[in-house]
Amino acid sequence: MASMVRQPMKIHSLTQEQRLPISLDEAWTFFSSPKNLDEITPPELGFKIVSLPGDAMYEGQIITYRVKILPGLWIPWVTEIKSVKQRESFIDEQRFGPYQFWHHLHRFEEIPGGVLMHDLVHYGLGFGPFGAIAHALWVKNELRRIFHFRKEMLQQRFGDFPA
Repeated sequence: MASMVRQPMKIHSLTQEQRLPISLDEAWTFFSSPKNLDEITPPELGFKIVSLPGDAMYEGQIITYRVKILPGLWIPWVTEIKSVKQRESFIDEQRFGPYQFWHHLHRFEEIPGGVLMHDLVHYGLGFGPFGAIAHALWVKNELRRIFHFRKEMLQQRFGDFPA
């Protein structure tokens, strides 16, 4: 039997930093609660938590959402909280959803006047050349738009960082 050689999946990354004029405790309380994701996600994604075991985030926590990836096309998105370092960082990874691979590091650093929030997302679509085309034509820009929306909503909620 001939063995099938799998092509490696292209892993993409997205980074974003934002300074917020809030305390580290306030930032941690807000961002470590999945219930606040709805507020900072574009409404057209129809983001909704389906299952959330407990209010406090913990390693191993499985959270199920539903999102609209195309008009009329809803899919479940299941994530696992892989790491939690109180008041410093947490990682969520997709277990099932729109990506073949999703790893999102949320990091928080106390700075003069507030908090520096840093997001680092590594993601992969799979599907070979079809995934590459989808990434180039839609996914890359859609993720940038979602994170830009998030940045604007956080600025509206918490205010401008002093210059």
